Amino acid sequence: MLNSMRPKHYLNDMIYDFTESLEVEGGRSSKTAQNYSHYLMRLSEFTDNIDVAKITPELIRKYRLWLNRYKNDNGESLSILTQNYHLIALRGFLLYLSKRGIESLAPHMIELPKVHRKQVTFLHIDEIERLIAEIKTDSDIGLRDRAIIELLFSSGLRISELVGLNRDHINTKRREFTVRGKGQKDRPVFISKTATEHIENYLSVRNDSLAPLFISYSRNTQELDNSGDYRRLTPRSIQRIVNKYARLAGITKHVSPHTMRHSFATDLLMNGADIRSVQDMLGHSNISTTQIYTHVTDEHLRETHEKFHSR
Repeated sequence: MLNSMRPKHYLNDMIYDFTESLEVEGGRSSKTAQNYSHYLMRLSEFTDNIDVAKITPELIRKYRLWLNRYKNDNGESLSILTQNYHLIALRGFLLYLSKRGIESLAPHMIELPKVHRKQVTFLHIDEIERLIAEIKTDSDIGLRDRAIIELLFSSGLRISELVGLNRDHINTKRREFTVRGKGQKDRPVFISKTATEHIENYLSVRNDSLAPLFISYSRNTQELDNSGDYRRLTPRSIQRIVNKYARLAGITKHVSPHTMRHSFATDLLMNGADIRSVQDMLGHSNISTTQIYTHVTDEHLRETHEKFHSR
């Protein structure tokens, strides 16, 4: 009788409350909240919006099997890493329910599968130079593209951080600025003299007063507001730019803006930077994330061993 009097807490309502709390109380970005909502709504799709008290170990077992067999409209399956994201979101959701005293499955009952990280892809300095050599700087677009590539390699910026930059964010005199990265955390970013020079070259030919640091020159852009965001380059545009020059340089490995970030970190480590400093420059909250780069410096370590070991 007492159980029948218990108020029902339907999954969709609780997901909405949880993702709202991520932004308001957790200080997470709206994008992070959207991602969590996306993953959790898959559970709602599977269970048809049940009462959260009905989430049981057996239901989660069946849900994991469903995720493993899931295919989107293009017939594509979910990778193990993506399935993991669904479970991480679920564990966070169950922890939220527990803290609110709402009956459901205990968070510790969600076990994450082991995920083998993909090998880090990076460019050696000679490949960076080959890529850059393909950029012709006799046009506004070429000057922009050179500035983008130089900045990516010099700073280790994430693509989302790069596209969000405005002109007034970068101090080319001090060659440093602050960027707000994942988890709404601020970190200092430093850029080389070469990158600074090419950013200034690009800005010197801009005859507009738009705020974005990097803008599109496509004729398809239409003015929607006074901020200039209608001309701001998108992540997809940056991806195409990097791919274009990598292809022209004859680089056969997959090259993306994130490859430039990997190259930045690897270059620092191979030249003697300590991993804690690299962690800070990349904006990693956990050093284990930065440690994915240490295996790519094996060749450098071998050279050090041969040079300094007495026998």
